[in-house]
Amino acid sequence: MDAEDEEELLDDEVVDVPISAIEHYSYCPRQCALIHVEQTYDENVFTIRGTLAHERVDSGEDSIRAGVKAERGIPLWSERLGLRGRADVVEFRPDGPYPVEYKVGHRRGPHADLQLCAQALCLEEMLGTAVPRGAVFYHADRRRFEVELDAGLRRTTMNAIGAIRRMLREQSVPAAPNDARCPRCSLINVCLPSIVGEKARMRGIQGVLFQASRLPDNPGAGEYALGDAGEWPEDGE
Repeated sequence: MDAEDEEELLDDEVVDVPISAIEHYSYCPRQCALIHVEQTYDENVFTIRGTLAHERVDSGEDSIRAGVKAERGIPLWSERLGLRGRADVVEFRPDGPYPVEYKVGHRRGPHADLQLCAQALCLEEMLGTAVPRGAVFYHADRRRFEVELDAGLRRTTMNAIGAIRRMLREQSVPAAPNDARCPRCSLINVCLPSIVGEKARMRGIQGVLFQASRLPDNPGAGEYALGDAGEWPEDGE
C-alpha cells in the first residue's frame, strides 16, 4: 500500500474501524451500517450459536502444543490503519504469528477471510513481523480452512476498511438488497428488505402514510384512517 492509499484511509478525522465490521461489510454493507452506524443488533439462532462458540473459545486457557503457544482473546489494534478489535486465537509458530478465527456455521464465501486479514495487518504492525497466512475454523464443518493472506486479499480488505470508515463518518445506511442473503440475517425484522428494498411497494406505503397524515384528528364514524379504501396497498401498487 502506498502513501496515497494510507492518506485516504486516515485523513484529518480519524474514525477507528472495528475489525468485526469488516466481515459484516463483506457480507452486506447495509447489515454493517445497521450494526455499527445505527447501533442495532438482534439475535437469531445463528448469532446465538456464534456467541456461545466464541465464549467457549475465549474461556479456554492459553496452551502449548507441539511447541506452539496459542494465546486467546488477544486485543489487536493498528494506529496506521485505524483498526481495533481482537483475535480469537493467535498461534505463535516458529515461522511467525498465525491468527485463527472461529465461526459457528459452514464456510460460505470469503467474508471471514477479510476479518482474518485485518487481524494479520494489526499483528504485523504490533509485532513487526510478517503474517503471511492464517486460518478460519468453522464448527459446522469441523475443520480449519487455511487462508493465504496475499496481495489481492489485502487489497480487498483495505478497500473494505476505507468504505466502512466513510460509512461511519457520514453515518450513512445503504439501501436494502432484498436477496438470498436476507433470510439468514438476524436483522431481517429491523432491515425489512422486502419492504424498503422494493421501490414500488415503498412508494405505496409512503402514499398511505401521507394520506393518513392529512386526515382530521377525529374522523367521523365509519371513516378509514388508511387510504381511500381503508386497505394497505398490494405489492407493486
